[in-house]
Amino acid sequence: MAFVVVREGLFTVQCVLMVAKEKVSEQMVKFANALSRESIVDVAGIVSVPGEAMKGTSQQVEIQVRKIYCINRAVPILPISIEDAARSEKEIEKAEKIFRSFLRSEGFRGIHTPKLMGGTSEGGAAVFRLDYKGQPACLAQSPQLHKQISINGDFRRVYEVGPVFRAEDSFTHRHLCEFTGLDAEMEIKEHYSEVMDIIDRLFVTIFDHLNENCKGELEAVSRQYEFEPLKYLRKTLQLTFPEGVQMLKEAGIEVDPYGDLNTDIERKLGKLVRDKYDTEFYILHRYPSAIRPFYTMPCYDDPLYSNSFDVFIRGEEIISGAQRIHEPEFLTKRAEACGIDVKTIATYLDSFKFGAWPHGGFGVGLERVVMLFCNLTNIRKTSLFPRDPQRLAP
Repeated sequence: MAFVVVREGLFTVQCVLMVAKEKVSEQMVKFANALSRESIVDVAGIVSVPGEAMKGTSQQVEIQVRKIYCINRAVPILPISIEDAARSEKEIEKAEKIFRSFLRSEGFRGIHTPKLMGGTSEGGAAVFRLDYKGQPACLAQSPQLHKQISINGDFRRVYEVGPVFRAEDSFTHRHLCEFTGLDAEMEIKEHYSEVMDIIDRLFVTIFDHLNENCKGELEAVSRQYEFEPLKYLRKTLQLTFPEGVQMLKEAGIEVDPYGDLNTDIERKLGKLVRDKYDTEFYILHRYPSAIRPFYTMPCYDDPLYSNSFDVFIRGEEIISGAQRIHEPEFLTKRAEACGIDVKTIATYLDSFKFGAWPHGGFGVGLERVVMLFCNLTNIRKTSLFPRDPQRLAP
């Protein structure tokens, strides 16, 4: 027999594994007993009400386990125990000392510092570097990696809206050095399409709200910059990257099936999608692994492709997103294969050793969404004081 307590946020329930013919084997019981604390598991079984009140869990039921899967195994020794973190105020001093020591070490430093981050961000490219009381820091290019770390705790969804800074010299109609970013990271229960479904519901709701509640403002914009209302579907179209490549091929446009699409090709694909599906808002997913960041999860059925996506409005990309690799050994191998010095991302890699949920996320610049929704010719028309490589003041 084995007893396993599983936790979902603040709720706990006891699971019981008992050797029985054709139900639970001795091997399964040994497997359950060997699970390290804070490992991520999936459990299937029958819910029952025990004869006596449950004292050690929040839920007054038991699960008679029939199947148990370890999704991600935590390291045997954790830097802080859940029991220490949950102690009463009188008992908390010891836990505080342990936790503060952990924060000062290579732990979850800077999770809640989206506007100013220590070290580097997203590999260290295109950031504004500055001195922070003698320590190297940078204005946030994106809080994405920090949100991934927070997902490894008890958060299941993390959303953040705020200023984002990029130091790249992009002299285009759709790039700014400072913009308003919407970033999200979320637990994935079964498939990375769950992230795309969130985007579908979010943006269809946004578009509906603008069309229904901002008619006067949209008419004012249209009088100065005439545009046709955005075409979008009730259920957002999702195409795979190979399907997009095939559409281009049928139109006489040859592209590398394992390469990226340039801006001109993306616009041409957008027109093909509009003509065929009568929508200007769609999601393209299963991008080639070679053109995505090291932390992107490869497709289980073909590692040449990945569980990633881009989202387009009127043929221009507004969102990049993906399922992230949550297994620390695999994540380290991918970083090394991409030529990344793992010492520079040790904090990030270490966070996955303490039990990490399968998760994914996305980031979007809201000025670009406004530009394309109103079909403006330049993103600078969406910002009162646009910051670009050549403009700082006013």
